[in-house]
Amino acid sequence: MSEVISSTAMEKPAMSAYNRHLVVCTGPRCTQGESQSLFDSLGEKFKAAGIDKGALRVKRTRTSCFATCKSGPLIAVQPDGVWYYNVTAANMDRIIREHLIGGAPVEDLIYHRSGNCA
Repeated sequence: MSEVISSTAMEKPAMSAYNRHLVVCTGPRCTQGESQSLFDSLGEKFKAAGIDKGALRVKRTRTSCFATCKSGPLIAVQPDGVWYYNVTAANMDRIIREHLIGGAPVEDLIYHRSGNCA
């Protein structure tokens, strides 16, 4: 039987503030490595765009599957509730410029909206 540890006995994690959270599906079913390459490029892309720190900071996370395995790479922008498909390097540049910096979702790349939609 495992011992229950009180959360007061554990150190609370710290996280820097961010404006948006970009989640990249890196599962193998809808792309063969393209999604991981896209994820790997985001650090430099965010830095070049000035969204790696400050008021517009975007946090990035990868996940193994969105369960919508078509037309990847796929990403979700939260808390906006905007889900993008066909996220090529060029389309990612548009998403950064128009949505993450400009605040206007890239309508022709959206396949789903949920929650607090922009």
